[in-house]
This record gives sequence, structure tokens and C-alpha cells, in this order.
Amino acid sequence: MRIQDQPIEERPYEKFGKYGPDYLSNAELLAILLRSGTKTYNAEELAWHLLTYGEKEKPEHIKTPSLIGLYHISYNELMSINGIGPVKAIQILTLLELSKRITKEKYQSGEKITSPAILSCYFMEELRHSREERFIITLLDAKCKMIGYETVSKGSLTASIVHPREVYRIAIQKSAHSIIAVHNHPSGDPTPSEEDLQMTKRLQKVGDLVGIPLLDHIIIGDGIYKSFKEESYL
Repeated sequence: MRIQDQPIEERPYEKFGKYGPDYLSNAELLAILLRSGTKTYNAEELAWHLLTYGEKEKPEHIKTPSLIGLYHISYNELMSINGIGPVKAIQILTLLELSKRITKEKYQSGEKITSPAILSCYFMEELRHSREERFIITLLDAKCKMIGYETVSKGSLTASIVHPREVYRIAIQKSAHSIIAVHNHPSGDPTPSEEDLQMTKRLQKVGDLVGIPLLDHIIIGDGIYKSFKEESYL
């Protein structure tokens, strides 16, 4: 059934106008963005297929529509879905990018970093959905305010890739008073590995030598984080 053939009170636009966004499902909200469907699916059904695309390896009857899965879809993958053309693909990816930026704007550069929770919130939406590991150093001034951050490495992290020389070259160049390391675990589990522990110890020793201390190392998981400082590793 086409959306325009549904009873007026059941159409996403009309439900939004009458009840507000909280009343709509994820598929209905996405259907409003998609605007139209295909000959096979209406916009709401197309939205459902899009939301379950991230679980395409699961049997159809146990797929669960999830907004989180959208973060794992590339432009080319979107284009492979029947009913998603270049315009819709760009609109969807733009929406996802805006959601990340909105989250980060809550924690503007220059805010004093008084706890690991503040920094984890800043990077959570950007890193929790990443399929690859990213290692970032956050640069702080003498008052523990963030003056910026730099991505040091992407991909599989090892001690040889995340070298203290590169980390502190950036810190010195940016006149950082101290730094906090941040990286993610694509598995969603932020528990530090032995490699994480060794790498952190190396960074801590070099930081003490050059006078730019490593205050913390935060590992981002799926909606959760681990702080080396809170866990007494530092």
C-alpha cells in the first residue's frame, strides 16, 4: 500500500503534525526524509529495509530495524539499495554527519575537561560506530581546556604505529600543556588490551620526560567508555 493510500491518521507526515516526533517509529521518521518509495515498497517499507541493511547477514525474520546500523553504511552501499538514488543517499549521509556534529557542539573546543565523561561524550558518536580503530590525542592548555585534537593513527593499533615520537611531536607543535589519549574499540567493548596498556605506559614515560604529561587514556566502546585514570592504570 502506498502511503498516500493509507488512512490520513496513519501517514507519517500527518502523525508527526498531530502527535509530534516522539509518537513516530524510526522507520516512520526516516520515511519522511525519504519522501517516496518504489513500485515495490512504500517509503515506510523502504525505510525498514534501510534500517535493517546493517543486519543483512541475519535471517529476515530476526532482523531488527536499528538507527545504529546506518552509521555503517557507505555511499556505495546505499546506492545498491533499490529505491535509494544519489539524492537520497547524500541526504541520509548528511543527516548522519549532522547528528555527529550536533553531539560535538555540546562540548565546544575550549571547555574545561574536568572528567573522562566529558571527553567521552565529545567523541562518543564519532567513534562508537567506526569500523576501524582510531587513535586521537586531545590537546589541553594549562587550565585543562581543550585547544584541539589530532588523529594520530587509523587502523589496527600497535605500539609501532602509535609511536610516542609522533604523539609528542604534535603536542609540542601545538604548545599543549598536557594531553589525553582517546581511541575506540570497534568491537564495542572498551576493556583495555595488553597492547593498550603497554602503549599507554610508553606514552606516559615520554610525557614525563618532555614535560607534557599524559593525563588519561580513554577507550570508547559502543555507548560506554573506560578511563585509565578511573581504572587506576595511570
